[in-house]
Amino acid sequence: MPIKIADNLPAAKTLESENIFVMTEDRASHQDIRPLRILILNLMPTKEVTETQLLRLLGNTPLQVDVDLMQTVTHTAKNTSKEYLLEFYQSFSDIRDKHYDGLIITGAPVEQIPFEQVDYWDELCEIIDWAHSHVYSTLYICWGAQAGLYHLYGINKYQMPNKLSGIYKHRPLYANHPLTRGFDEVFHMPHSRHTEIRQADIDRVENLRVVATSDAAGPTIIASEDGREVFVTGHCEYDRLTLAYEYQRDVGRGLNPQVPRNYFPGDNPEAVPPMTWCSHAHLFFSNWLNYFVYQQTPYDLERIAKL
Repeated sequence: MPIKIADNLPAAKTLESENIFVMTEDRASHQDIRPLRILILNLMPTKEVTETQLLRLLGNTPLQVDVDLMQTVTHTAKNTSKEYLLEFYQSFSDIRDKHYDGLIITGAPVEQIPFEQVDYWDELCEIIDWAHSHVYSTLYICWGAQAGLYHLYGINKYQMPNKLSGIYKHRPLYANHPLTRGFDEVFHMPHSRHTEIRQADIDRVENLRVVATSDAAGPTIIASEDGREVFVTGHCEYDRLTLAYEYQRDVGRGLNPQVPRNYFPGDNPEAVPPMTWCSHAHLFFSNWLNYFVYQQTPYDLERIAKL
């Protein structure tokens, strides 16, 4: 089934070239079904890249998904034009009275800044609180996951000695948990961060469960018992060359970064990295949409506030 986005969103051409079913707004308006409504709060600086990565995963499911894109207004984007944001993105004030089946909060390159010093922190907290009565299930990614765990549960982040960058092995901790249903006993996921959360802090929260972990990268998939909050500390949505771009960017800035681990063949930055996480990325998003969104959300979205 298709994903419905704005007719002229640049990501549409990329997705269609990959045989991902993209439906125009006009065509979708003539279908007599209620599609899933997903809101993406895109905090990444390269918004077009991130939205394409997420739409690719949302569009490869048997469900029709309508997507709205949102930005914060208390931060001025430096890498995306104002015209692009005005055409394709909404602000919190635009969607405050709407209801959604799911919300995705992306990562952001602010992890080494204390949460309260991030310029849009108060706005983000307001959105997270709003989601309790307007969104059934929220998926938090990387720094977004750290921010959600901190705001909702007081779980802090810790600075790491070196940046965690590369492709790491993970293992599901529960054979039949809906989020990892169909996963292999070992799966891969990209990580790119300077800070971490710790298992011991999560274990102190009765409502949270670590669903998948990594010896090198730590707790990776965490979920509330009711599935309405899902936290992923890595970036399963990353493209083949995303880590390569980040590495070359940091080299250009004179940061002397370490070569991403388990990524370039022979640790040669000139080599093309194999993509070893794609299938599990698609399966994870499909599981989230199916088990924690589609099968749980009330047909009348306004009933979410009463749950």
